[in-house]
Amino acid sequence: MRVVVVGGGILGTMHALTAVERGDAVVHLERDLEPQGASVRNFGLVWVSGRAAGPELALALRARELWERIGATAPDVGFRPIGSLTLARTAAELAVLEEVASRDDAGARDWCLLSATAVRRRHPEVQGAILGGLFCGRDAAVEPRLTLPALRRRLAAGERYRWLPGREAVAIRAQGVRDHGGQWHDGDRIVICPGATRTGLMADVLDAAPLQRVRIQMLETEPLAPPLSTCLADADTLRYYPAYTGPAHKRLPEQDPLAHQWRAQLLCVQRLDGCLTLGDTHQYQEPFAFDVDERPYRHCLGVTAALLGRPVPEPVRRWAGVYSQVTDERLYLRQALSPGVEVVTGPGGRGMTMAPAIAEETFA
Repeated sequence: MRVVVVGGGILGTMHALTAVERGDAVVHLERDLEPQGASVRNFGLVWVSGRAAGPELALALRARELWERIGATAPDVGFRPIGSLTLARTAAELAVLEEVASRDDAGARDWCLLSATAVRRRHPEVQGAILGGLFCGRDAAVEPRLTLPALRRRLAAGERYRWLPGREAVAIRAQGVRDHGGQWHDGDRIVICPGATRTGLMADVLDAAPLQRVRIQMLETEPLAPPLSTCLADADTLRYYPAYTGPAHKRLPEQDPLAHQWRAQLLCVQRLDGCLTLGDTHQYQEPFAFDVDERPYRHCLGVTAALLGRPVPEPVRRWAGVYSQVTDERLYLRQALSPGVEVVTGPGGRGMTMAPAIAEETFA
Protein backbone atom coordinates (compact mmCIF):
# COMPACT_ATOMS: atom_id res chain seq x y z
CA MET A 1 0.00 0.00 0.00
CA ARG A 2 0.83 3.68 -0.13
CA VAL A 3 0.67 5.01 3.44
CA VAL A 4 0.82 8.63 4.60
CA VAL A 5 1.65 9.15 8.29
CA VAL A 6 1.05 12.58 9.83
CA GLY A 7 3.01 13.19 13.04
CA GLY A 8 6.69 12.61 13.72
CA GLY A 9 6.40 11.64 17.41
CA ILE A 10 6.85 8.13 18.72
CA LEU A 11 3.35 7.00 17.75
CA GLY A 12 3.59 8.35 14.20
CA THR A 13 7.13 7.05 13.74
CA MET A 14 6.15 3.58 14.90
CA HIS A 15 3.30 3.59 12.38
CA ALA A 16 5.77 4.54 9.66
CA LEU A 17 8.16 1.81 10.77
CA THR A 18 5.43 -0.82 10.92
CA ALA A 19 4.13 0.11 7.46
CA VAL A 20 7.59 -0.05 5.88
CA GLU A 21 8.26 -3.42 7.52
CA ARG A 22 4.99 -4.65 5.95
CA GLY A 23 6.34 -3.64 2.55
CA ASP A 24 4.33 -0.43 2.20
CA ALA A 25 5.63 2.84 0.77
CA VAL A 26 5.43 5.62 3.37
CA VAL A 27 5.36 9.42 3.22
CA HIS A 28 5.89 10.82 6.72
CA LEU A 29 4.85 14.41 7.52
CA GLU A 30 5.82 16.41 10.62
CA ARG A 31 4.90 20.03 11.26
CA ASP A 32 8.16 20.86 13.11
CA LEU A 33 11.64 20.46 11.69
CA GLU A 34 12.25 18.02 14.54
CA PRO A 35 9.57 16.67 16.92
CA GLN A 36 9.45 18.67 20.15
CA GLY A 37 6.56 17.10 22.07
CA ALA A 38 6.18 14.46 24.76
CA SER A 39 7.98 11.85 22.64
CA VAL A 40 11.28 13.52 23.48
CA ARG A 41 10.19 14.80 26.92
CA ASN A 42 9.79 11.53 28.77
CA PHE A 43 11.76 8.93 30.70
CA GLY A 44 12.30 6.52 27.84
CA LEU A 45 10.74 3.81 29.99
CA VAL A 46 9.27 0.68 28.45
CA TRP A 47 7.10 0.31 31.54
CA VAL A 48 5.33 -3.03 31.97
CA SER A 49 5.30 -3.03 35.76
CA GLY A 50 2.41 -0.67 36.44
CA ARG A 51 0.01 -1.75 33.69
CA ALA A 52 -3.48 -2.97 34.54
CA ALA A 53 -4.11 -6.70 34.27
CA GLY A 54 -5.87 -7.74 31.08
CA PRO A 55 -5.70 -5.93 27.72
CA GLU A 56 -3.38 -3.17 28.97
CA LEU A 57 -0.80 -5.62 30.27
CA ALA A 58 -1.10 -7.76 27.13
CA LEU A 59 -0.48 -4.75 24.90
CA ALA A 60 2.48 -3.65 27.03
CA LEU A 61 4.05 -7.11 26.90
CA ARG A 62 3.66 -7.25 23.13
CA ALA A 63 5.21 -3.78 22.87
CA ARG A 64 8.10 -4.94 25.04
CA GLU A 65 8.79 -7.77 22.57
CA LEU A 66 8.69 -5.34 19.67
CA TRP A 67 11.00 -2.87 21.43
CA GLU A 68 13.58 -5.59 21.93
CA ARG A 69 13.39 -6.44 18.23
CA ILE A 70 13.70 -2.76 17.32
CA GLY A 71 16.69 -2.39 19.62
CA ALA A 72 18.46 -5.23 17.86
CA THR A 73 18.05 -3.66 14.41
CA ALA A 74 18.37 0.01 15.43
CA PRO A 75 20.89 -0.01 18.30
CA ASP A 76 21.04 3.79 18.42
CA VAL A 77 17.67 3.84 20.20
CA GLY A 78 19.63 2.68 23.25
CA PHE A 79 17.37 -0.23 24.21
CA ARG A 80 18.46 -1.70 27.55
CA PRO A 81 16.54 -4.56 29.26
CA ILE A 82 17.60 -3.41 32.72
CA GLY A 83 14.28 -3.77 34.53
CA SER A 84 12.96 -1.48 37.26
CA LEU A 85 12.91 -1.42 41.04
CA THR A 86 9.98 0.04 42.98
CA LEU A 87 11.10 0.80 46.54
CA ALA A 88 9.09 0.79 49.76
CA ARG A 89 10.04 2.95 52.73
CA THR A 90 7.04 2.18 54.98
CA ALA A 91 5.24 -0.96 56.09
CA ALA A 92 2.08 0.08 54.22
CA GLU A 93 4.03 0.49 50.96
CA LEU A 94 5.75 -2.85 51.44
CA ALA A 95 2.37 -4.52 52.01
CA VAL A 96 1.23 -3.37 48.55
CA LEU A 97 4.36 -4.83 46.95
CA GLU A 98 3.90 -8.11 48.84
CA GLU A 99 0.27 -8.33 47.72
CA VAL A 100 0.89 -7.74 44.01
CA ALA A 101 3.95 -10.01 43.95
CA SER A 102 1.65 -12.95 44.84
CA ARG A 103 -0.80 -12.36 41.98
CA ASP A 104 -1.25 -14.69 39.03
CA ASP A 105 0.25 -12.24 36.53
CA ALA A 106 3.45 -11.68 38.54
CA GLY A 107 5.28 -14.17 36.35
CA ALA A 108 4.24 -12.43 33.12
CA ARG A 109 5.64 -9.17 34.48
CA ASP A 110 8.73 -10.95 35.85
CA TRP A 111 8.07 -9.45 39.27
CA CYS A 112 10.40 -10.41 42.14
CA LEU A 113 9.89 -9.19 45.71
CA LEU A 114 13.18 -8.34 47.41
CA SER A 115 14.01 -7.67 51.03
CA ALA A 116 16.03 -4.57 51.89
CA THR A 117 19.13 -6.77 52.20
CA ALA A 118 18.48 -8.37 48.81
CA VAL A 119 17.95 -4.96 47.20
CA ARG A 120 21.33 -3.73 48.45
CA ARG A 121 23.04 -6.94 47.41
CA ARG A 122 21.65 -6.89 43.88
CA HIS A 123 21.59 -3.10 43.48
CA PRO A 124 24.36 -1.70 45.69
CA GLU A 125 23.70 1.85 44.49
CA VAL A 126 20.53 1.82 46.65
CA GLN A 127 21.71 2.54 50.19
CA GLY A 128 18.80 4.53 51.62
CA ALA A 129 16.44 3.60 54.44
CA ILE A 130 14.11 1.15 52.68
CA LEU A 131 12.13 -1.92 53.74
CA GLY A 132 12.18 -3.73 50.40
CA GLY A 133 11.54 -3.46 46.71
CA LEU A 134 9.71 -5.01 43.77
CA PHE A 135 11.92 -5.74 40.77
CA CYS A 136 10.26 -5.97 37.35
CA GLY A 137 12.46 -7.81 34.89
CA ARG A 138 10.27 -6.97 31.89
CA ASP A 139 10.83 -3.23 32.14
CA ALA A 140 13.42 -1.59 29.89
CA ALA A 141 14.77 1.78 28.84
CA VAL A 142 15.46 3.59 25.58
CA GLU A 143 16.86 7.05 24.86
CA PRO A 144 13.94 9.40 24.08
CA ARG A 145 16.10 12.11 22.48
CA LEU A 146 17.87 9.59 20.25
CA THR A 147 15.07 7.18 19.37
CA LEU A 148 13.19 9.16 16.71
CA PRO A 149 16.29 10.15 14.68
CA ALA A 150 17.62 6.59 15.00
CA LEU A 151 14.40 5.10 13.65
CA ARG A 152 14.27 7.58 10.78
CA ARG A 153 17.85 6.73 9.81
CA ARG A 154 16.88 3.09 9.72
CA LEU A 155 13.83 3.87 7.59
CA ALA A 156 15.77 6.16 5.24
CA ALA A 157 18.22 3.35 4.49
CA GLY A 158 15.51 1.79 2.31
CA GLU A 159 13.66 3.09 -0.72
CA ARG A 160 10.09 3.06 0.62
CA TYR A 161 10.27 5.97 3.07
CA ARG A 162 10.16 9.77 2.64
CA TRP A 163 10.53 12.07 5.64
CA LEU A 164 9.00 15.52 5.12
CA PRO A 165 9.51 17.76 8.17
CA GLY A 166 8.17 21.31 8.36
CA ARG A 167 4.90 20.23 6.71
CA GLU A 168 1.74 20.91 8.69
CA ALA A 169 -1.36 18.99 7.61
CA VAL A 170 -4.26 21.42 7.11
CA ALA A 171 -6.94 19.52 5.17
CA ILE A 172 -8.07 15.97 4.48
CA ARG A 173 -10.10 14.22 1.84
CA ALA A 174 -10.80 10.57 1.14
CA GLN A 175 -7.39 8.88 1.11
CA GLY A 176 -5.49 12.17 1.09
CA VAL A 177 -4.08 14.96 3.23
CA ARG A 178 -2.93 18.46 2.20
CA ASP A 179 0.02 20.24 3.81
CA HIS A 180 0.20 23.98 4.49
CA GLY A 181 2.16 24.50 1.28
CA GLY A 182 -0.81 23.29 -0.77
CA GLN A 183 0.56 19.85 -1.71
CA TRP A 184 -1.77 16.88 -1.51
CA HIS A 185 -0.35 13.57 -0.28
CA ASP A 186 -2.56 10.70 -1.35
CA GLY A 187 -2.38 7.11 -0.19
CA ASP A 188 -4.34 3.96 0.34
CA ARG A 189 -4.25 4.71 4.03
CA ILE A 190 -3.70 7.94 5.97
CA VAL A 191 -2.80 7.67 9.67
CA ILE A 192 -2.77 10.91 11.69
CA CYS A 193 -0.99 10.90 15.06
CA PRO A 194 -1.37 14.46 16.40
CA GLY A 195 0.01 13.93 19.90
CA ALA A 196 -1.22 16.62 22.29
CA THR A 197 -2.31 18.99 19.49
CA ARG A 198 -6.02 19.77 19.75
CA THR A 199 -6.28 22.62 17.25
CA GLY A 200 -6.20 22.88 13.47
CA LEU A 201 -6.98 19.93 11.22
CA MET A 202 -9.05 17.83 13.63
CA ALA A 203 -10.13 20.36 16.24
CA ASP A 204 -13.83 19.51 15.98
CA VAL A 205 -13.22 15.76 16.13
CA LEU A 206 -10.79 15.86 19.05
CA ASP A 207 -12.80 18.40 21.06
CA ALA A 208 -15.71 15.96 21.04
CA ALA A 209 -13.54 12.93 21.84
CA PRO A 210 -12.96 11.51 25.35
CA LEU A 211 -9.50 13.06 25.64
CA GLN A 212 -7.70 15.21 28.16
CA ARG A 213 -4.28 16.80 28.10
CA VAL A 214 -1.80 16.20 30.92
CA ARG A 215 1.19 18.40 31.74
CA ILE A 216 4.28 16.95 33.43
CA GLN A 217 7.51 18.42 34.82
CA MET A 218 10.85 16.59 34.66
CA LEU A 219 14.54 17.32 35.06
CA GLU A 220 17.96 15.97 34.18
CA THR A 221 21.04 15.98 36.41
CA GLU A 222 24.76 15.81 35.91
CA PRO A 223 26.09 12.24 35.46
CA LEU A 224 25.86 9.91 38.45
CA ALA A 225 28.70 7.56 39.33
CA PRO A 226 28.80 4.73 40.12
CA PRO A 227 25.91 4.09 37.72
CA LEU A 228 22.46 2.71 38.43
CA SER A 229 21.94 -0.94 37.60
CA THR A 230 18.21 -0.51 36.96
CA CYS A 231 15.47 2.11 36.74
CA LEU A 232 14.06 3.32 40.07
CA ALA A 233 10.56 4.22 41.23
CA ASP A 234 9.27 5.36 44.60
CA ALA A 235 6.08 4.12 46.23
CA ASP A 236 4.11 7.15 45.05
CA THR A 237 3.93 5.30 41.72
CA LEU A 238 1.67 2.82 43.53
CA ARG A 239 -0.94 5.58 43.66
CA TYR A 240 -0.88 6.31 39.93
CA TYR A 241 -0.53 2.97 38.14
CA PRO A 242 -3.49 0.57 38.01
CA ALA A 243 -1.46 -2.62 38.51
CA TYR A 244 -1.19 -1.94 42.23
CA THR A 245 -4.85 -1.52 43.17
CA GLY A 246 -6.20 -3.87 45.81
CA PRO A 247 -6.91 -4.15 49.55
CA ALA A 248 -3.38 -3.17 50.58
CA HIS A 249 -3.44 -0.20 48.22
CA LYS A 250 -6.55 1.14 49.99
CA ARG A 251 -4.63 1.17 53.29
CA LEU A 252 -1.89 3.48 52.02
CA PRO A 253 -1.73 6.68 54.10
CA GLU A 254 -2.27 10.07 52.56
CA GLN A 255 0.43 11.23 50.21
CA ASP A 256 2.90 13.93 51.20
CA PRO A 257 0.98 17.25 50.82
CA LEU A 258 3.32 18.70 48.20
CA ALA A 259 3.43 15.45 46.26
CA HIS A 260 -0.38 15.30 46.40
CA GLN A 261 -0.71 18.89 45.20
CA TRP A 262 1.46 18.17 42.17
CA ARG A 263 0.29 14.55 41.68
CA ALA A 264 3.97 13.71 41.95
CA GLN A 265 5.75 10.39 41.74
CA LEU A 266 9.40 9.55 41.35
CA LEU A 267 10.70 7.74 38.30
CA CYS A 268 14.46 7.76 37.81
CA VAL A 269 16.22 6.55 34.66
CA GLN A 270 19.91 6.89 33.93
CA ARG A 271 20.77 7.96 30.41
CA LEU A 272 23.59 6.44 28.39
CA ASP A 273 25.76 9.47 29.20
CA GLY A 274 25.27 8.91 32.93
CA CYS A 275 22.79 11.74 33.53
CA LEU A 276 19.64 11.03 35.53
CA THR A 277 16.15 11.82 34.24
CA LEU A 278 13.88 12.47 37.25
CA GLY A 279 10.22 13.30 37.74
CA ASP A 280 7.37 13.64 37.40
CA THR A 281 4.25 15.68 38.15
CA HIS A 282 0.74 15.62 36.68
CA GLN A 283 -1.50 18.59 35.95
CA TYR A 284 -4.93 18.11 34.37
CA GLN A 285 -6.53 21.55 34.55
CA GLU A 286 -6.01 23.84 31.57
CA PRO A 287 -4.81 26.43 30.80
CA PHE A 288 -1.38 25.16 31.82
CA ALA A 289 1.26 27.52 33.18
CA PHE A 290 4.00 28.55 30.76
CA ASP A 291 6.71 28.26 33.43
CA VAL A 292 7.91 25.40 35.65
CA ASP A 293 7.65 25.34 39.44
CA GLU A 294 10.71 24.57 41.56
CA ARG A 295 8.95 22.92 44.51
CA PRO A 296 8.13 19.53 42.92
CA TYR A 297 11.67 19.41 41.53
CA ARG A 298 13.06 19.76 45.06
CA HIS A 299 10.70 17.02 46.19
CA CYS A 300 11.86 14.57 43.49
CA LEU A 301 15.51 15.34 44.15
CA GLY A 302 14.98 14.79 47.87
CA VAL A 303 13.24 11.44 47.37
CA THR A 304 16.00 10.28 45.01
CA ALA A 305 18.68 11.21 47.54
CA ALA A 306 16.77 9.38 50.29
CA LEU A 307 16.51 6.19 48.22
CA LEU A 308 20.14 6.26 47.12
CA GLY A 309 21.42 7.31 50.53
CA ARG A 310 23.71 9.91 48.98
CA PRO A 311 23.52 13.33 47.34
CA VAL A 312 22.12 13.57 43.82
CA PRO A 313 24.18 15.34 41.12
CA GLU A 314 23.26 18.91 40.28
CA PRO A 315 20.33 19.47 37.88
CA VAL A 316 21.35 20.81 34.49
CA ARG A 317 18.01 20.85 32.62
CA ARG A 318 14.35 21.29 33.54
CA TRP A 319 11.36 21.05 31.24
CA ALA A 320 7.63 20.50 30.98
CA GLY A 321 5.76 18.34 28.49
CA VAL A 322 2.13 17.75 27.53
CA TYR A 323 0.56 14.52 26.33
CA SER A 324 -2.95 13.47 25.32
CA GLN A 325 -4.81 10.78 27.27
CA VAL A 326 -8.13 9.00 26.77
CA THR A 327 -10.61 9.38 29.61
CA ASP A 328 -12.76 6.30 29.01
CA GLU A 329 -11.98 2.60 29.27
CA ARG A 330 -9.97 2.47 26.03
CA LEU A 331 -6.19 2.35 26.03
CA TYR A 332 -6.02 4.90 23.22
CA LEU A 333 -8.27 6.52 20.62
CA ARG A 334 -8.57 5.31 17.05
CA GLN A 335 -11.25 7.03 14.96
CA ALA A 336 -12.05 7.13 11.27
CA LEU A 337 -12.24 10.65 9.82
CA SER A 338 -13.09 9.87 6.20
CA PRO A 339 -12.56 6.90 3.88
CA GLY A 340 -8.96 5.75 4.25
CA VAL A 341 -8.16 8.39 6.91
CA GLU A 342 -7.98 7.74 10.65
CA VAL A 343 -6.60 9.42 13.75
CA VAL A 344 -4.67 7.49 16.42
CA THR A 345 -3.93 9.35 19.63
CA GLY A 346 -4.45 9.50 23.39
CA PRO A 347 -2.32 6.69 24.86
CA GLY A 348 -1.29 9.10 27.62
CA GLY A 349 1.66 8.03 29.73
CA ARG A 350 1.58 4.67 27.94
CA GLY A 351 2.73 6.16 24.64
CA MET A 352 6.46 5.49 24.78
CA THR A 353 5.87 1.97 26.05
CA MET A 354 3.04 0.88 23.78
CA ALA A 355 3.61 2.73 20.51
CA PRO A 356 5.04 -0.30 18.62
CA ALA A 357 2.08 -2.49 19.59
CA ILE A 358 -0.48 0.25 18.88
CA ALA A 359 0.96 0.65 15.39
CA GLU A 360 0.84 -3.10 14.90
CA GLU A 361 -2.86 -3.11 15.83
CA THR A 362 -3.55 -0.31 13.35
CA PHE A 363 -2.27 -2.42 10.46
CA ALA A 364 -3.51 -5.77 11.78
